[in-house]
Amino acid sequence: MHPIFAAPGDPAAIPIHFVTPASWPAIASGLDAASRAFATAAGFEAKAGRHLLLPAPGGALAGVLFAIDADDNPARDPFLAGRLPGLLPQGTYRFVDPSGDGRLAALAFALGAYQFARYRKAEARQVRLAIPQAVDGEDLARIIEGVFLARDLINTPANDMGPAELEAAARQLAERHGAAVAVTAGEDLIANNFPLVHAVGRAAKGAPRLIDLRWGDDGAPKVTLVGKGVCFDSGGLDIKPDSAMLLMKKDMGGAASVLALAHMIMARGLKLRLRVLIPAVENAISGDAFRPRDVYRSRKGLTVEVGNTDAEGRLILADALALADEEAPELVVDMGTLTGAARVALGPDLPPFYTHDETLAAALARHAGAENDPLWRLPLWPAYDAMLDSKVADLSNIGTGGFAGSIICALFLNRFVAAAKSWLHVDIYAWTPSAKPGRPEGGECQAARAVYAYLAARYT
Repeated sequence: MHPIFAAPGDPAAIPIHFVTPASWPAIASGLDAASRAFATAAGFEAKAGRHLLLPAPGGALAGVLFAIDADDNPARDPFLAGRLPGLLPQGTYRFVDPSGDGRLAALAFALGAYQFARYRKAEARQVRLAIPQAVDGEDLARIIEGVFLARDLINTPANDMGPAELEAAARQLAERHGAAVAVTAGEDLIANNFPLVHAVGRAAKGAPRLIDLRWGDDGAPKVTLVGKGVCFDSGGLDIKPDSAMLLMKKDMGGAASVLALAHMIMARGLKLRLRVLIPAVENAISGDAFRPRDVYRSRKGLTVEVGNTDAEGRLILADALALADEEAPELVVDMGTLTGAARVALGPDLPPFYTHDETLAAALARHAGAENDPLWRLPLWPAYDAMLDSKVADLSNIGTGGFAGSIICALFLNRFVAAAKSWLHVDIYAWTPSAKPGRPEGGECQAARAVYAYLAARYT
């Protein structure tokens, strides 16, 4: 069980009463007279997010009132309980009738306790939660550990999280779960036919590499995860302005998220053969940097003209997807921080996903809603495929006209997947710009919880 959780039924746990405008009169009448009088004197109102600490005789803490939205409020935040770790004094707490989904409230409580303390001392928060009855604390622990892993990797700056360090993180995870890791790096990428990974990463001091993790029974259904691992993206010769470069330590958020998902899968022991492929590079500038209008033959054999060196993530994913596809797996999932167009269309909190598989799309949307890990399907619109045409190569890495950037990227990647039974592409942001309940400002693990729930339902 995760350290933030205590065993259910802890008699010393302080009760947290979840209050809505409709339930407040009944909850108030159930309090002792002193607590009820204190709440009235303090002017407590059942408005979502408000809280009140109720004193006990002698100065102890008798309980907590925490206001949430009613279950039928369409704007209700299932993660509102994620505010509690930052509001409560030291102690062990328990939920009293949390309303809605007690599992999500417990998950939000734990996720809201996250702190990134690698570079400065963080205030210790000795706040614990007695896991609600009927909630699988072990499974929540797997999810929380995965999310914290992704957040830590994304929050770490590029001087301490280059391709070599990302490889080390993958190896550490593999060792924990008894998985095997093979790495192809530097000039070996050319010898082993990963030309796009090499082209994008060759200008950096840290050698580019393809990380290949395998776990599970070879006879089980094959599921392959592919994560974009651009450890820093300057934009290359099509250099970004300083404002756009400021958050580019997070450009390996796809790699971090698939490692988080891999942890959840392996810790759960799902009945599948897992493969994780991470092309890890830094998109840097030097005399050896790849250039606009360069043409490279990809692993799949398609020639690609570089229309813009800042559209590098799809290039490295193309080689990794081609490798994944060679096994004809049952499912290929790729994640990456790929397009600003996705953020313009859907904002930072709602990543778009793409797939041809209608059954997968419906199931994933259902699990994303249930897990409060929001995703929104966008189309692989075939009429836009011609926007990738090049006059000198099989295709360009950017579209013409500047329209539908996220769809164009998905269509580009689609060219490199043919044999896999199903393919899912998620264009994540991997960052929370301003703190929200359960989601502190900084690196964020997106889509992994939803995909994990889908895989757990399918392969348990």
